[in-house]
Amino acid sequence: MIKALQLRINLHQEGKPDGLLNKAAYDLDIEPSQISGIKILRKSIDARKRRIMFNYKVEVYINEPVPKNSDYTFDYKDVSTAKPIHIIGFGPAGMWAALRCIELGFKPIILERGKNVQDRRRDLKAINQDHIVNEDSNYCFGEGGAGTYSDGKLYTRSLKRGDVRKIFENLVFHGAPDQILIDAHPHIGTNKLPKVVQNIRETILKFGGEIHFETRVTDFTIKDNKIVAIQLKNGNELYVEKVILATGHSARDIFYLLNDKNIQLKAKSFAMGVRVEHPQEIIDGIQYHCEGEPRDELLPAAAYSLVQQVNDRGVYSFCMCPGGFIVPAATANGEVVVNGMSPSTRNNKYANSGIVTEINVDKDLYKYEHFGALKALEYQKSLERLAFTAGGRSQSAPAQRLTDFVEGKLSPDLNETSYQPGLKSAPLHSLLPKLIGGSLRKGFKAFGEKMHGYYTAEANIIGVESRTSSPVNIPRNESLAHPEISNLYPCGEGGGYAGGIVSAAMDGERCAEAATSNL
Repeated sequence: MIKALQLRINLHQEGKPDGLLNKAAYDLDIEPSQISGIKILRKSIDARKRRIMFNYKVEVYINEPVPKNSDYTFDYKDVSTAKPIHIIGFGPAGMWAALRCIELGFKPIILERGKNVQDRRRDLKAINQDHIVNEDSNYCFGEGGAGTYSDGKLYTRSLKRGDVRKIFENLVFHGAPDQILIDAHPHIGTNKLPKVVQNIRETILKFGGEIHFETRVTDFTIKDNKIVAIQLKNGNELYVEKVILATGHSARDIFYLLNDKNIQLKAKSFAMGVRVEHPQEIIDGIQYHCEGEPRDELLPAAAYSLVQQVNDRGVYSFCMCPGGFIVPAATANGEVVVNGMSPSTRNNKYANSGIVTEINVDKDLYKYEHFGALKALEYQKSLERLAFTAGGRSQSAPAQRLTDFVEGKLSPDLNETSYQPGLKSAPLHSLLPKLIGGSLRKGFKAFGEKMHGYYTAEANIIGVESRTSSPVNIPRNESLAHPEISNLYPCGEGGGYAGGIVSAAMDGERCAEAATSNL
């Protein structure tokens, strides 16, 4: 017999090896010995009150074994001689497009401008220590895309766009911890995700796919509304039948290329702001009601999610990283961009989060109208260049104590930080455009009322958090192809169709199915 249950247990019960078993037996009014196993389907923490509870959704197996088989099998087959599908970009969208092509019997040929995960590390070190940005290999570009070295959070609201469970099971199949299958806010961690990405690469190669690193696309040959060939930076030319474009939200050269060829693009609303960094113990104290005391060892580093309407404009937390680091995410020299990441243990002494505000392309960017479909991109670039100048013309980032930013004062000194390139005190309250700075200042005040202790001089704000999503949308029709280029399939975050690892992966699968449907 199998019984589905919702269970709530306290910290004391959670700390006992048989705490969940005894709670299930009590709720079912049976002896613990009758339970042969418990399959955990979902786990979350309820810390809204001082008495912290763990919520479990489980299946209890009574006098019968718990099945160990996955709900999914992955029908990969040898596609070494099959029809090719060209995929530009090897982030989550490109990876899952390739895996789905193999399942469907087509050969993925992947063109990735950056390096593999191992070789990327040297370029990340160069950004952090030497302030040198390799424009093809950085925190955004390279095997696995931006997610590989910037956290690996898997939470998604895109539940109607594909099979979320299948994406998670595929990650576990390729080496991710099976804990992601049950956590309410799953997370792999920057230290573990590169190995998962490498395993996905090896699967693609094993079954006949091709992956070409350090291979940058520079042009398309278009005839009769179709891409017939791709030109590469190394001078080579590839003839193509179908092209899945999965280049991510930071591949500005692709947006410029499409725009120069008069291929339809649309400016897209997005969000920009700063990254705020607190000592983790402050966030723990607020969320777990343990001010002045360390959190219980059974509790993970505390996270938060905040949103506030300011003059009909949303201000909200984005990509919150408990126990994490702030990293330099620029993709070109002459700009400063910050992002956040966490290791799997989330054991760093800082908590950071993007705090951003909505940018409406129809109302806010009138000074950039002459850039047409690229107006939001150019606005984004202008703030990243401003941050570069304000940070001292290096990868050092402009920063301010949180209270000084809200009160409009230059910080005479700054708190310690996890941001390796370093910080430079700057008047972000006056440097940021009013529509961003003014909204953030009011938003931070409101957040301090919602989370007592959040508004503190012990926190830094660091600029700029600008790569939240693509500032450009590459249109597509009902068949997921571009309305003007019939064999081009814009995909994932770069096309404006995803907002994270899981949603990008699901969109990659959909585009693979669409691209192969009539071959």
